[in-house]
Amino acid sequence: MPLIPEEPQIHESAQGPRATASTPRPVPGPRSAASPRPGRPVPGPARPAAPAPRPGAGQSPAQHPENRSDQRSTPQLQLIPAPVDGALDAAEEALDLLLDSGRAPGEILVLTTGDPHPWAAHELSFGEVAYWAQQDTGDDVFFADASAVERATARPVVIFAVNGGDEETAARTLPSAMARAGTLLVVCGDPQRITELLGAGAAV
Repeated sequence: MPLIPEEPQIHESAQGPRATASTPRPVPGPRSAASPRPGRPVPGPARPAAPAPRPGAGQSPAQHPENRSDQRSTPQLQLIPAPVDGALDAAEEALDLLLDSGRAPGEILVLTTGDPHPWAAHELSFGEVAYWAQQDTGDDVFFADASAVERATARPVVIFAVNGGDEETAARTLPSAMARAGTLLVVCGDPQRITELLGAGAAV
């Protein structure tokens, strides 16, 4: 499956199976791994209250292809080139762009193959039952380790950050991530490695 780098704008086209662009997307600047996702307070001894979901009202069917009658069975695939140590930053930036464009937080799942997102690490400190219960509420972005993708609920948008981890797990979980993406799968990482992972995943 050929992968073509995307422009900075994360967009969703309702007219074709995949949107492509000739201009590669620049790798975003570094962001501290300890920094929580924008809109969330810094993790402390007690779990912070969940922020109010960003409204997604007023969006046209073109911005939300899953609301169209001609919904695609295969999600659109977008690749954001990034080194291993910058894949999580790229995923954060893609998330911000999607939320700013009107995507509801509860429509997005973020998976990481290496170090967990700081939010996931913090919430897991309260126990797995409470952590996974937040996924079931479906009112905010949910962050999870790619190795636990089988427990993840399908959402319209899945962001897959190849930020480390072993090749076998990444190859197995990338196709699973695609299966859980209703309309859009955004993959952040090294294009060559991702191409190899897609090929390896098909053989698993």
